[in-house]
Amino acid sequence: MLIRFYKPYGVLSQFRDPTRPTLGDYIKQSGVYPAGRLDMDSEGLMLLTDEGALQARISQPRSKTLKVYWAQVEGQPGAAEFDSVRSTLLKGVELKDGLAQAVDVRRMPPPDLPQRQPPVTPHRAARSSWLEVNLVSGRNRQVRRMLAAVGLPVLRLLRYQIGPVNLDGLEPGESEPLPAGVRDQILSSPTRRRARGPRR
Repeated sequence: MLIRFYKPYGVLSQFRDPTRPTLGDYIKQSGVYPAGRLDMDSEGLMLLTDEGALQARISQPRSKTLKVYWAQVEGQPGAAEFDSVRSTLLKGVELKDGLAQAVDVRRMPPPDLPQRQPPVTPHRAARSSWLEVNLVSGRNRQVRRMLAAVGLPVLRLLRYQIGPVNLDGLEPGESEPLPAGVRDQILSSPTRRRARGPRR
């Protein structure tokens, strides 16, 4: 079984917690576990499965599974500054736990997303911009740390895509099982296809 889930902001990527919202408030299928996590203050796509091999293929760095993030960052870098930022992220930035590299970084228009609760404050949003960051690894708070290292602190972060699966058609808190062909595609060869924008 493979399930895609749109994790809302403020939800823990685990099934139990005595005081805070968790996956258990949304996912009712038993025996499934997240293949990778999202921070409580991040939103977007999670995949859950009851298969250990599939969980490992999605989440382990050696699998090189493409992960696409949309980041709203403080600042509006000009063309030259963005080119410098992109070059640095593609070469890699040294974090406390080692070198972290993006496989692609590009500007993007503000995506058509549901309002986050609580929303980014209007005065910060007015001075922000959006980037798409593509990775084939997924260390703790990696996108946030990489962008902070190049002077672009993250205001809002959403994971849009993992391998061949994206968020299209889901709203925050919604989930759905995926067909067996998607499972087979992930197990046979991780994809590095470029992400497309949302079809809303």
